[in-house]
Amino acid sequence: MNAPETTRYDVVIVGGGHNALVAAAYLARAGRSVVVLERQDAVGGAAVSERPWRGVDARLSRYSYLVSLLPRKIIDDLGLRIELRRRRYSSYTPDPSDPTRGILIDTQDAEATAASFARTLGDTAEARRFAAFGERLAPLGRAVFPTLTEPLPTAEELRRRIDDDDLWKALTERPLGDLLRASLESDLARGIALTDGLIGTFTSSDDPSLAQNRCFLYHVIGGETGHWDVPVGGMGAVTAELERAAREAGVEIRTGVEVISVSPSGEVHGVTDRSEAYVGDVVLSGVGRAVLARLLTAGGAPSEAPEPEGAQIKVNMLLSRLPRLKDTSVAPEAAFAGTFHVNETMTQLDAAYVTASAGLVPEPLPAEIYCHSLTDPSILGEELRASGAQTLTLFGLQVPHRLIDGEDPVAAGARLLAAAQQSLDSVLAEPLRDCIVEAPDGRLCIEARTTTDLERSLGMIGGDIFHGGLSWPWLDGADAARDPAELGPAERWGVETEHGRVLVCGSSARRGGAVSGIGGHNAAMAALEILGRG
Repeated sequence: MNAPETTRYDVVIVGGGHNALVAAAYLARAGRSVVVLERQDAVGGAAVSERPWRGVDARLSRYSYLVSLLPRKIIDDLGLRIELRRRRYSSYTPDPSDPTRGILIDTQDAEATAASFARTLGDTAEARRFAAFGERLAPLGRAVFPTLTEPLPTAEELRRRIDDDDLWKALTERPLGDLLRASLESDLARGIALTDGLIGTFTSSDDPSLAQNRCFLYHVIGGETGHWDVPVGGMGAVTAELERAAREAGVEIRTGVEVISVSPSGEVHGVTDRSEAYVGDVVLSGVGRAVLARLLTAGGAPSEAPEPEGAQIKVNMLLSRLPRLKDTSVAPEAAFAGTFHVNETMTQLDAAYVTASAGLVPEPLPAEIYCHSLTDPSILGEELRASGAQTLTLFGLQVPHRLIDGEDPVAAGARLLAAAQQSLDSVLAEPLRDCIVEAPDGRLCIEARTTTDLERSLGMIGGDIFHGGLSWPWLDGADAARDPAELGPAERWGVETEHGRVLVCGSSARRGGAVSGIGGHNAAMAALEILGRG
């Protein structure tokens, strides 16, 4: 057998997700030779737009679907031509005990929001508490978000910037449930806040590990405001711009390359229709740490690192029209424009965690929904727009991968989809089924993307959208006590592995997670320091 041909680069990047493209563009613009190796036929990873149903002109953000943490710095540095739209309505939450009433939070009308709280809970006091809670959290975004594209600060540096020791301790030392109970009185409002700590994270309000606190922090600091924005043209438009920026900077992008091993010395082996080898002075990993561990130990002892585990189901739908609500005081166009919370009181969310921990699918399934096409009609073809059709995205919580691991994927998807539909139907005035578009081939335009689907299609072990547990976005533990001068570039930027020239650039980075580009930016900065600028 002939030895594979070896090609040298300054940087070899394994995986072609959005963070990898960010890193590649920065490095190439700095004059470095870069190759990106992607297993699939196109780049983007989870940040893609696709047409799930044959003959239906709807381009859905099939996996990732909102942008909250993408810094303006990255957009400007790379010259990205993308548009992010702010949603007027933050959320709508029907009361599970009486779905004919619910809380609609209108970011442009405080009086209407207060009236919605009063109609649902009996007075406006909780509206004032909810607003005050948001105002109290605001300094977190202003203090933390700008540091995400800088070397890691210490926890003490950030604590001083926030200037609210009680809030800092409540968030970093005690379970989130304590803070929510002290700040809000209604189960409904507490649930609205708690969901930000549970997206893709299997945990509860009082988990002593504080996994929910870390997830919550990332949600409330996005863009310094905590708003989650809609990418015009879908998530694929974001990836298309990143690919353009990378290619124009001189990045070589190779798709259809299955990486089978990575060595600490920088040698990467891949397979297409033949064996190929690439050597980089630095290797960046856009795949999860658990996947990287397998590549680093290929042919050797298996990694002992814990396997990641996702905890969600995503349902994509195309409807002929938005369904009618049991709450007739709220128009569907307002309710579905923001985040529509279904069966997500704090009590329900915690009960769902207990149920799933016992090996059962929660009933009712906590879920949140939004309609991309209300904010961005461009993802639908002209005929669909004219007909009044709308997309709908449902994100179900508290369904850890263990519930379906090893089960037939089709059966598992059908089981979780049925639970999701049943939960949503509980607050609708008509069955969701009556509104789903039928494709030309007779299929209903609804699909479930389970953790198994993510593992098989995107290589996310356990369907974990964060590639493992989220970390605090600052130096902590032993690193915080060290002299910053003693830290290497990868450690200071939060992208280190146990191998000095192998760095993580995706969601496994210390400040990874969500569609942000932050992991890619920080890995590029660390790599440039290692390689030497200029």
